[in-house]
Amino acid sequence: MSEEASKNSRKNAYFGILLLGIVSLMGDVVYEGSRGIVPSYLEFLGATALIVGLVGGLGDFLGYAMRLVSGFLADTTRAYWFFIFLGYGLIISIPLLGLPLGLEMAVFLVLLERFGKAFRSPSRDTVLSIISKDVGVGKAFGIHEILDQIGAILGPLMVAFLMLSTNNYNFTFSFLFLPFVVLLIALAYTYKRIGSKTIIAESQKIRGKREKPSKPFYIYTFGVLLNTVGLIPYMLILYKASEILHPTQQWIIPLIYLLIQGVDAPMALIAGYAYDRFGIRFLVVPFLLSLFPPLFTMVGAELSTLITAAVVFGLVLGMQESIYRAAVSELTPISSRGTAYGIFNAAYGFGFLISGAIYGLLMQLKPPFIAVVFYVFVMQIAATASLLSVRLELKRHK
Repeated sequence: MSEEASKNSRKNAYFGILLLGIVSLMGDVVYEGSRGIVPSYLEFLGATALIVGLVGGLGDFLGYAMRLVSGFLADTTRAYWFFIFLGYGLIISIPLLGLPLGLEMAVFLVLLERFGKAFRSPSRDTVLSIISKDVGVGKAFGIHEILDQIGAILGPLMVAFLMLSTNNYNFTFSFLFLPFVVLLIALAYTYKRIGSKTIIAESQKIRGKREKPSKPFYIYTFGVLLNTVGLIPYMLILYKASEILHPTQQWIIPLIYLLIQGVDAPMALIAGYAYDRFGIRFLVVPFLLSLFPPLFTMVGAELSTLITAAVVFGLVLGMQESIYRAAVSELTPISSRGTAYGIFNAAYGFGFLISGAIYGLLMQLKPPFIAVVFYVFVMQIAATASLLSVRLELKRHK
């Protein structure tokens, strides 16, 4: 390839990454924007705390578990863009919450949006990994994540302003139809510019029988599962903060959440560049950083300690949502990459489901702090050992 052709190839790759990032940004404006008021809206409609908790937990679990199915179907049919359009299209369920449809229908729409995320994520990540081969997958996923997180910050801020101005759930949810329309326009333009090219590039690389994900991929996924099982979920960091804050200070809680999102975004980009330079061994950094959020949270009796836990969690989250995904593309052939992303994301979500239950129970039981330290270190050391064994497997196959 000539230098000019290589330059154009990199330029086109960055343009495609930018377009997919803008699509994700607009999607986050809608569904991340709504997440802060969905619990209180369900309560407004008559839901109990148990129902709100079940809807939230079930939605996140299904959103990850269904990626197993959607990833396999995407690889089987090669209809990656169909699943991307379907997944983003289902975000319309959020603006539809603005209609006075009752509690049962509201619960259905909340869960439907999570199914949409399950449908689109493996296919979108596969397309992103294909178009980014000329610039580095770590960089690509880092750029994508920082744009995604901009939407995750703008959305809640916009919704907070709307609720402050109107104090009207129906108007606020209905208003989100406008960014949803912008999302559809951006998605249609993205497909027009890179959709057919992606399909051609992907089909040229697939010859004959579809390959299965490799052994190193499964070892890596198990390591990520252990990593997330040992990392306390952000919701419990916020819960602990709400316990120590005075009722008149509860407005600080969403600011801590925004702090996590704000740290996440730049970390994703920095980690992406580091991953492209150092490879999979760089993942030791987020694995070891994962030691600190649970320890700071479980011992934290002061707001400053919990803010520190939130900041470090944001650093880890930025790497989880960028270079953790980038590593999957390095460990799997294109022909089974949708399936691989489905398996990976299901394991990732299942890990947080387990960690939420374990740390929630520990907060209630209040065991000796040394027991918490032991659990945290065992999980992250085991996760790091799995990561190192992946490197050994890769060297063995070279």
